Amino acid sequence: MTTFTPPDGEPQDRTAAVDPLGGLRAPDDPRCDVYLTGTVFLDIIFTGLAAAPVRGTESWARGMGSSPGGIANMATALARLGLRTSLAAAFGDDHYGEYCWDALEQGEGIDLSGSRKVPGWHSPVTVSMAYEGERTMVSHGHEAPPPEGALPECPPRARAAIA
Repeated sequence: MTTFTPPDGEPQDRTAAVDPLGGLRAPDDPRCDVYLTGTVFLDIIFTGLAAAPVRGTESWARGMGSSPGGIANMATALARLGLRTSLAAAFGDDHYGEYCWDALEQGEGIDLSGSRKVPGWHSPVTVSMAYEGERTMVSHGHEAPPPEGALPECPPRARAAIA
């Protein structure tokens, strides 16, 4: 059973989700509804800041969260809508990459068979700070090295592809 617990909510059983395309599916349909590719970031979000951080000072936030970000935001939204979602992305072999991989695959039920773990590459990170009804972000990362071996000629069969 795959469960998801929204902030301040009760755990939800993902296996009980309604398939929005259930009435349209045929035996020869593609195995995924949406295939995505792009960069996955570890997002760290600070909320409840009284004001913008001031140079030379330390600011404390009243709230904080973390989750896979970047293209993972769209993949997560599509999976939560009940679509069969497949994501092809590079993940660092660091703790951030492991966390994002597990959160997407185990927590959201996203197919990561087209993704890869890159030895020695650290995951891109974004820190977001919310204050005064706006947000400010700082990101860091390096482009993932090209995969070893042959690249697939085109994405797998899917109802839609997003790059």
